[in-house]
Amino acid sequence: MTSQAAFRTALLDPEAPTPAGLITPEGATATRRFDVYRNNVAVSLAEALETAFPVLHKLVGDAFFRAMAGVYLRRHPPRSPLMMGYGAELPDFLQGFAPAQSLPYLPDVARLELALGQAYRAADAAPVDPAALAALPEHTLPRLRIGFAPALRLVASNHPVHGIWAANAAGGGKPVPRAETALVTRPGFDPMVDALTPDQGRILAALVDGAPLGDALHTGGPAVDVGPLLAVLLQRGAITSLTAEEPGP
Repeated sequence: MTSQAAFRTALLDPEAPTPAGLITPEGATATRRFDVYRNNVAVSLAEALETAFPVLHKLVGDAFFRAMAGVYLRRHPPRSPLMMGYGAELPDFLQGFAPAQSLPYLPDVARLELALGQAYRAADAAPVDPAALAALPEHTLPRLRIGFAPALRLVASNHPVHGIWAANAAGGGKPVPRAETALVTRPGFDPMVDALTPDQGRILAALVDGAPLGDALHTGGPAVDVGPLLAVLLQRGAITSLTAEEPGP
């Protein structure tokens, strides 16, 4: 192991000895100084996670979050010096983190908070005029393909992920036990979150993947009204292009 790799390994392992070559001005091994540095790194990474996942932190409390962060940061050290993206593996980590199994919605809450950060940093895009959709000939709608803003994110969950997030971040009411898909958009400077039904979420996911509107509708239930979904997307400035294809012969 190279000296750099050994330093990195020891930095994230509180049981590891001080790397060779770190000495005090007096020539002794700089154990105490390295321990202080190692602790500062762990604290900084834990604080970065707290900043990125405030609702998660609120749900589990400070002691649990700090303990969880201590395990996570040693399994998943930063891959980039840009800390704004740190924590990308946290949802999957929580999925298998034994102390979190009694709160099965935590991974999806973490996914939603990740999506909010990604939406905040996404590129700008000009939305279409809402009137453009209404102006399309009805016979072209089944083959309509819709382009979306880079900030749009979807988090599908078997739990009331939007309700849990809203209750703890935005002063919302008590979550209703149900499956929800959270829609993240950024109509202005800050992201917004709307609750979709699972059927609406499946339709939108198909549209985002490039399916024409007619095909996307088949992924939802037979009674789904796509109008409210499209209205929300237009209101949030999430639709950036409409490509209406004439039906074939």
